[in-house]
Amino acid sequence: MNKPKRRAIILFAKDPVCGRVKTRLASLLDEETTLKLYLHFLTAGLSLLESVQGADRFIAVAPPLTSEYFQSNPRLAAFAIFTQEGDDLGQRMRQAFAQCFEDGYERVVIVGADSPSLPVEYVQRALDSDQALTLGPAVDGGYYLIGMGPQRVEIFENVHWGTGSVLSDTGANARREGVEVELLPVWYDVDRPEDLRFLKTHMELSRDSKESAQTLLKFLETLEL
Repeated sequence: MNKPKRRAIILFAKDPVCGRVKTRLASLLDEETTLKLYLHFLTAGLSLLESVQGADRFIAVAPPLTSEYFQSNPRLAAFAIFTQEGDDLGQRMRQAFAQCFEDGYERVVIVGADSPSLPVEYVQRALDSDQALTLGPAVDGGYYLIGMGPQRVEIFENVHWGTGSVLSDTGANARREGVEVELLPVWYDVDRPEDLRFLKTHMELSRDSKESAQTLLKFLETLEL
């Protein structure tokens, strides 16, 4: 019998501190409301990871950690939490992948906390894949998910992080490495006011039955968007 390969799913998140999360929503929401929104996003991210099958669950938190959220939340007992390391997102993801592979994982998937409506099926597909590189393209030109095997593909150099060319830059790096990219269906992040309005409309129409989705929708319906 083949031994099942060790798999890891990592949620990349920020410490929920007022004024330091979802700052591009400042023209629409005050800082306190934005923080409440981000806490809902974190809850959705936790629910997503809990729904995934056959993987160890991690949360990688961007420093500095000044709140008590990741220390005092009893729900996080099933998650291993570590601090992101690196000067930009690429360095931080590279380090997270490297640490997991060093620890013996054979498949690692990273998702962000910016896609609270992301279907678990997309994440499970990335975890189950045998492709060297899996990307979940986002409508803003980035990606909401990246999955890799232990081949240590160097794809994070010369990527213009935070711009609409992140996906294409990463794809160009993969081609130079001779690596075929597996693409998941397109999804969306929530960073700007128009993204938040779309999220509300989408959730109203889709009527996701998960508790975290219902709670988020109720919160969105209290906002003047």
